Amino acid sequence: MANIVYIATSLDGYIADKDGNLDWLHSIPNPEGNDLGFGDFMNQVDALVMGRNTFETVCGFDCEWPYSKPVFVISNSLASIPEGYQDKAFLVSGELTGILAELQSKGFNELYIDGGKTVQSFMAEGLIDEMIITTIPVILGGGTPLFGETASPVNFVLKHSEVLLDTIVKNHYMRA
Repeated sequence: MANIVYIATSLDGYIADKDGNLDWLHSIPNPEGNDLGFGDFMNQVDALVMGRNTFETVCGFDCEWPYSKPVFVISNSLASIPEGYQDKAFLVSGELTGILAELQSKGFNELYIDGGKTVQSFMAEGLIDEMIITTIPVILGGGTPLFGETASPVNFVLKHSEVLLDTIVKNHYMRA
């Protein structure tokens, strides 16, 4: 089983700006529409795990549902999945280790962990195995940080690094 973060950050470590917007992610010209490896990554995972805020953000995108894999939404406050998404997303709640055990028992072993609070919660419990972090060369000066406080240092080793579109850097880390 592997829990993998795949996310973009600003140079100062934010995943959304002060208003919760993601427009800055598209600040680098990409005339050929290169997916920067996202399709290959999605082919290796079985499902996604995200929090309610991230789910609601994705539902608000002006495009078709972007995932072909099941999405498990962690929420203790959401009563149901909104109409139109019931066959795409599923509510889960409880302790993370229990959620992971349930997903693993259903054959979901390679999980894409997405969303600020969700990543922070998984990290706090030592449940992140890999991170693929793409750094966009912009300083937001505030917003939603990727990482929160941890009880102690968490060590990762660099597996691979690449420059994309001659401007952004994608680093792949494994838990040490």
